[in-house]
Amino acid sequence: METTSDSSLKHKDIITNSVLIQSGTPAVYQLRPKKEKFGTLTRITVGEKNPNTINKTILLVGETGTGKSTLINALINYSMRVKWEDEIWFQIVEEKEKSQTESQTEDVIVYEIFGFEDETVPYSLTIIDTPGYGDTRGIEHDVIVSERLLDLFRSDDGVQEVHAVGLVMKASDNRLSDRLGYIFNSVTSLFGKNLEKNIVALITHSDGVTPENALEALEAAKIKCAKNENEPVYFMFNNQQKKDRTKKNKKGLEMAWSVSEEGISEFSNFLINITPQKLMTTVEVLNERIRLTACIQNLQERIEFIELKQAQITQIKDDLKKHEEEMKTNKNFTIKFNEAYKVKEAIEVGWWCLMGGYAAAVSCNKCKENCHYPGCTLAWYPEHCEVMKKKNGTLCCTVCTNKCPASDHVKERKIYVTKSRPAEMTKDEMKNKYEENKTESEKKSTLLENLEKQMNQLTAEKSQWLDESYQHVVNLQQIALNVFSLSTVIHLDLMIEKMREKGDIGKVQKLEEMRSRVDEGTTAALQYLPAAMKKFGKKIWNKMTNNQTAL
Repeated sequence: METTSDSSLKHKDIITNSVLIQSGTPAVYQLRPKKEKFGTLTRITVGEKNPNTINKTILLVGETGTGKSTLINALINYSMRVKWEDEIWFQIVEEKEKSQTESQTEDVIVYEIFGFEDETVPYSLTIIDTPGYGDTRGIEHDVIVSERLLDLFRSDDGVQEVHAVGLVMKASDNRLSDRLGYIFNSVTSLFGKNLEKNIVALITHSDGVTPENALEALEAAKIKCAKNENEPVYFMFNNQQKKDRTKKNKKGLEMAWSVSEEGISEFSNFLINITPQKLMTTVEVLNERIRLTACIQNLQERIEFIELKQAQITQIKDDLKKHEEEMKTNKNFTIKFNEAYKVKEAIEVGWWCLMGGYAAAVSCNKCKENCHYPGCTLAWYPEHCEVMKKKNGTLCCTVCTNKCPASDHVKERKIYVTKSRPAEMTKDEMKNKYEENKTESEKKSTLLENLEKQMNQLTAEKSQWLDESYQHVVNLQQIALNVFSLSTVIHLDLMIEKMREKGDIGKVQKLEEMRSRVDEGTTAALQYLPAAMKKFGKKIWNKMTNNQTAL
C-alpha cells in the first residue's frame, strides 16, 4: 500500500478501503462508499451512522464548472482531518467519465459522511448535490430535479431539515449569468421564507482576497440570503488541493490549501451556530407551486378550448341569423362551422424523462382535462399525485373543472389536446344538441337563447378558474422565499392579460405590482430558456419578454 508520508498513517484504514487513482504529491484516493437508491434518489455513504451524534445538512446548487465536486471533496477531507502535510487527498465524488445514460438520469445525490465526528468537527455531514440543474436538457429536466427535491424533503428516510443552502459561484463571476441566474432563481423559489438566514454564498476558485465581483453580482441580483452588516454571508475556497506539488508551485499550492482550510473552518463555525430550518414550509411551497403550475397549465388549455367553443357558438349564431326565414317556417337547413374537440395523444418528451418514469400525465376522464403535466413524479397512481387533496373525506383533484374524485383520473403517457375541425349540422340536429339535458322550461327558449346562455356559462367558468389561479399566487406570496420564479412570472403575464379581459381591475393592479418587483436574477432566468417555454404560447412568451425588456 502506497503512502506519501508518515503522517498519512492516521488515515491507514481509510486508505486501505480506497482506490489509488493518482500517484504523486498528493496521492489521490477514491473512496469506496456505499451506494444505494431510495425512491427516485441516490444516497452515497461513508461510515456508519450513529443516531446519537449531531448531523449537519447542506444543500449545494451551482452552475457546472463552479467547482461543486471539489468543494464536496474538500468538506469530506476536512471532516477526516486531512492536512497539507499528509500529502494525500480523498474523493467521494466520482470523476470517471459516465455513460450518457448515467449522466442523463442522475439528478439529486445525497452524500453522507459518518464516523469522523471527533476529528475536526463535532458533527457528521449530509451534503445534497443537484448535478445537472440548469443544463442544456432544459426546463422539463429541471422540473424533475425540483420534484425530486420534494421527494427527498417529504420522504420518511429523506431530509427533514437543512442547516445551510450553499450558492456555489466562482470568485471571478462579476455578473450573474443568464444560466446561473436561472439556477439560483429556480432553487430559491423552492424554499419557504424561514430559510433566508440559512442561504450563504460559497465562493470557489478564490485567491483569498475579498470576492468583490461575486458579491456585487449577488447584490445586483437581489438574491435573498444571510447577511452580515448588509453584505451577503460568504465563505471562500480554492480548487487546487489535488494538483501535483512541484518545486515551482508548492508554495502557491500551500497558500491555496490554507484558503480552503480557513474557508471550511469558518463555514463549520457557521453550521455549528446556525439554527436548522424544518422543511415543512418548503414542502408546502413546493406543493403550492406544483398546484399553481398545474392549475395555470390547465387554465391555458381550458381557455384555449373555451375560446374555440365561443368562436364556434358565434359562428353558429351568425349563420342562424342568415336563416331567419327558414326558422320562422320551421324548415330544416344545414350550417357549417369549425368544431372544437379534444383528443388524447401520446406525450413527446426527452428520453431521459422516459427512463426516469416521468413521461406521464394525470388526467381526468370526466372533464377530459390534463390535471398534472409535466412533472408528476412518485405518483404511480392518480391518488398519489400532488394535485389531489382531501375534501369532505374524499380525495379529489384541485385542478380539473369539476374537482372530480381521484378515482375518475388516470395516469398514462397520453394527454388531452385541443383541436378544431370543419363540421356541419342541420337545424334539427342543433336543437337536439343544445337542448340535451335541458328542463322543459329551458327547452321553450329559442335556439339562439340557448346558445347565448352557453356562451355566458363558458365566460363564468373562465372567470372562476382565473380566480382559483390568483389565489395560488397569493398563497405563494405569503409563504415562499422567492415567489417570482421563472414559471410564476410567466403565469403572472398570462393572468394579467386574462384578468384585464375579464375587467377585474383590482386584481390586475395587484398582479402588475407583483410583476414590477421582478429582480435581475429573474430577468437573467427569463433569458435562459425561451425555447423551453413555448408550451406557454408564443403570444404570451413574446408579450412577457417585451414587458421584461421594458422593466
